Amino acid sequence: KKSETLRVIQKARDEAHRFGITFHRQKRLNSSLQTELEQIPGVGAKTNLQLLQHFRSVKRIKEASIDELSDIVSHHRAQLIWDWFHSKKTNK
Repeated sequence: KKSETLRVIQKARDEAHRFGITFHRQKRLNSSLQTELEQIPGVGAKTNLQLLQHFRSVKRIKEASIDELSDIVSHHRAQLIWDWFHSKKTNK
């Protein structure tokens, strides 16, 4: 038999684990997205936020043309970002 007290304790444990796992996954996802963008010299957190809000993913930022990037940031920064992602492809 399972007592009511044991069930309450198990539910509390399960909820704590779910909360911890969800928090960790979100934290890991956010840090992996930001790290790649923050490696670009001359591009800061504010620019990264603008790009992610517009394009919604790093993959879409990588696939964007210089003109599409220039709609969000200055042409100079757009060129830096485009060069960063496309020079990585040619070096691999």
